[in-house]
Amino acid sequence: MQLTCMLEMWLNDERRAVPRVMLEEPQMDEKTDSGEETIIAVTSTGPEMDSPMDPRFGRCTYFVIIDPSGNMKPVANGAQSLGNGAGIEAAKQVSDLKVGTVITGNVGPNAFRVLAAAGIKVFVGGSGTVRGALEKYRQGSLTQTSTSTSPGHHGMGGRRRGNWR
Repeated sequence: MQLTCMLEMWLNDERRAVPRVMLEEPQMDEKTDSGEETIIAVTSTGPEMDSPMDPRFGRCTYFVIIDPSGNMKPVANGAQSLGNGAGIEAAKQVSDLKVGTVITGNVGPNAFRVLAAAGIKVFVGGSGTVRGALEKYRQGSLTQTSTSTSPGHHGMGGRRRGNWR
């Protein structure tokens, strides 16, 4: 409930300017600030660890969830086919799964706001397979972002607002 209120506040504040890309140093630690290990979600085109990573957050096909014990569970992205708001709904879904870290190729501004409000760290630059992206994260090769890395509606397959092809 509190996350929804925070999200509405962010989305309703049209004066808020979000810088396009600000990157922080990679964090190799898979623990939260309280010392607990975190659940990781990797955006994927398929349900397996060897599936190709999906570079889109809001419109990925699956989130491959890895718990602190190393157990893997694929979760279909329920927001993938939404006309609008896919990033927001995908971020809510990830938050509901108690994820602490997301690994993806890019994340849009609305999705990033929801993830940030939920305290979820976002690492970008992942590519290859889910397994490979997870290894890069654990080696500290991915970059944690402090803002969105792509414009809104980026993963809509060539369609642009007001310019339907």
